[in-house]
Amino acid sequence: MVKFLSVAALIALFSVPVAAQEYEDHDAMLMDHGDGHLMDMAGGMVMGQNADTLPGGCDNISEPREITVHAGHKYAEKFPGRMFAFDTQEFNFKPCTKLTVHFINEDNIRHQWMMHGLPKYLYPKGMFHLEVSGPGKISGTLILPPGDKTYLVHCDIAQHMEKGMKAQLKVGKGDGDLASIPGVTAYVVPDDYKSTLPELVTKAEAEAAIEPVVVATPPPPPKAVQQEDSFISGVTVIGLAIGLLAAPFLARKFKGMTISESIAYIFDLLRSLIELVIKLLSRLINLVSSNKNKILPGK
Repeated sequence: MVKFLSVAALIALFSVPVAAQEYEDHDAMLMDHGDGHLMDMAGGMVMGQNADTLPGGCDNISEPREITVHAGHKYAEKFPGRMFAFDTQEFNFKPCTKLTVHFINEDNIRHQWMMHGLPKYLYPKGMFHLEVSGPGKISGTLILPPGDKTYLVHCDIAQHMEKGMKAQLKVGKGDGDLASIPGVTAYVVPDDYKSTLPELVTKAEAEAAIEPVVVATPPPPPKAVQQEDSFISGVTVIGLAIGLLAAPFLARKFKGMTISESIAYIFDLLRSLIELVIKLLSRLINLVSSNKNKILPGK
């Protein structure tokens, strides 16, 4: 009896990890909301699904491919300082490939497999998106565009990408590598576990102290202002010259007159000048009008 109970206890003990590895399959529960958007009430979502329409530049599907991507904390253990990761950090496919992705989340939190940079005329918001809340599996299909390009694939949950859950997907030869892909490219801001916080602060202060100080020089005055000043100065000089030349004549003309008589004389002079200008303008207008009304003689 004791042996029987021991065997039963061992079977129950080893069956717990096996049961923990069971994932909820969301594919059979998804509801189609149109435009390639499928989702269920259990936290599964597919956005940007496209299994039929070819992107511009693709005459046909080059090949069908299927991949399974696992996501979870345990896949980040090989990357020091990372918290989450995919089991694969780099993918490569031919242009115009019909790609089906089976995404398996192995954590008890929400994870995504999101691809950016796709043509927006075919993929709403330019992305293909798989999402599972908790341990589960979900699948989606897209047709890759033509051309050589490298696309970012990541989890957009806050801090999941920064903590390691990202990869790059190359179509054709790609157009280069993305930065900070775990195990593929160097981090833009590498983690430093060899220095203490006070040492890093001292180093940053020292680097800031040796930076050259740039003294800003005032900009030159605008040219328009300079031209305006020179114009005003020229007019002032001309006015002074005319005043000096006319001064002797005016002195003789107003000699013996009172202030009121001088003012009356000036207004009378201005009135005469205005009448003269009006007459000249009237003659000019009549001359132009008469020339317009002349009829050229026939040949």
